[in-house]
Parts: sequence; C-alpha cells; structure tokens
Amino acid sequence: MGAAATMPVGQVKSVALIITHVVKAGEEGRYEEWLADILGAVSGSHGYLGREIFRPAEGARKTYTTIVRFDSLEHLNAWSDSDMRRSFIGRVRDLLEKGDQYEIRTGIDFWFTPEGVQPPKPWKQIVLTVTAVYPLSLIIPGLLSPLFRLAPSLDHELVRGFLMASILTTALTLIMPSYTRLLRRWLYKETV
Repeated sequence: MGAAATMPVGQVKSVALIITHVVKAGEEGRYEEWLADILGAVSGSHGYLGREIFRPAEGARKTYTTIVRFDSLEHLNAWSDSDMRRSFIGRVRDLLEKGDQYEIRTGIDFWFTPEGVQPPKPWKQIVLTVTAVYPLSLIIPGLLSPLFRLAPSLDHELVRGFLMASILTTALTLIMPSYTRLLRRWLYKETV
C-alpha cells in the first residue's frame, strides 16, 4: 500500500506524496471526476503547496501519477492518514487495477520525474539544468567575495570550491522542483 515515512518531522522543509493509480479500461471518465473531487479536498489541507497530474500517454496503459506537495512531513502524513482520504480511496478502489499505491519523496531525487512517468528527453533535462546552474554560477561567487575578504583563509581553492558546490547544490534543491513545474508542459510529453 503506502510507503512509511521514516525521516524526522522537524528536518523536512517540503515533501511530495506521489500517488500512482492504474485505472481499469473504460473507467477513465469516472476516475477523472473522482480525481477532481479529491484534489479539491486536498487543496484545503494544512501545509498544501500544490499538485501535478501526469495522465496516461495516448495508447499507453492507463496509469495516472499525481504529485501532491506539502510544506512538511507532518502535514503530508496528516492528509495521507486522514479519514477523508480513506473515504475518497474507498470510493475509487473498484476502479484501480493495483490498488492505491503511493510513496513519499523529498529533495534532489525528485527534480525531474516520479516513478511510473516517462522521463523527459535527456537533452531537455540538460537544458533545464544548465539554465538553472548558469545564473547561479555567476551570482554565487559575487556573494562569496565579501566573505573571502573578511576571512582570507577561506579563499583557498579547495574551501572556495566546497562552498560554491554546497551553495549551488542547496540552491538547486530548492529551485528545481518549482522550475520543473513551471516548464512541465515543455519538459514532459504527457498532458499535465
């Protein structure tokens, strides 16, 4: 069924609940109505940040992947364990070939594609990443310059490189989920 979350609540800044449903043939219309209802309900939940829907590609197996983002693991768990969500799942259980499958993801492992969704073309991933990294690689050294003037010992090649890599990785981890959502229609083949 679902994936148990094991990370400490206080350490998580944003999390995604990735729900995968394989819908029985001919039941897509009923499932779409249910999907609109449950997404309307979750949008009123504490800590709700947004959602994305990856519908099946034309002619592909009827797999829907829905990503619901929350500001904390505590708020995600409150929704995923709620009576309201259980009630919604009960309404659609007969439409699902493999039941209600979901997992929780955070951070860098989820920049581009959830499992079950056809990944974007590699060249699109490269373009997206370069357009995020390039401006950061110009901005970060300028932000670090005052620090190096105040503490010249930090202006060693290895320390400077470590600080640059640390700040760049942190910035990308924070930026890429939103940037990917912004460009999702271009990035993914599926209708979002």
